[in-house]
Amino acid sequence: MAIKTQPTDASVQDFLDGASPARRVGEGHRVDEIMRTETGAQPVMWGPSIVGYGSYHYVSPSKTSRTEGDWPKVGFSPRKTAMTFYGLKDLPEGAALLPELGTYTEGAGCVYVKRLEQIDIDVLRQLIRIAFSRGDDPRP
Repeated sequence: MAIKTQPTDASVQDFLDGASPARRVGEGHRVDEIMRTETGAQPVMWGPSIVGYGSYHYVSPSKTSRTEGDWPKVGFSPRKTAMTFYGLKDLPEGAALLPELGTYTEGAGCVYVKRLEQIDIDVLRQLIRIAFSRGDDPRP
């Protein structure tokens, strides 16, 4: 089984400009700038709502089914209730550093931040670099 979220040709700029509430527009552009700087990668829309940087191929063995696919090395989405980050805690070094980020909550694979001013941007930069360091991008 493969994950359904795939890279698209949709405009990252248009997506970020359309974020809601208005505060998320500015935060989204700021996070995009930080991610571009720390990864050196251009952003790509993954599905309709995730801005991703780089990609890697994963295989998750399971007792009942095997899941595999491609996923961004690091990404985010400026959602209404929180800025959602992907990949920040997937590697042991990121998980160890995460408590230093500031005020956040966690989901299964995500880190949620209500306001950027509640986190340490230097720690965010480190977490992004750690997440982006995972395996080589399998795409040419």
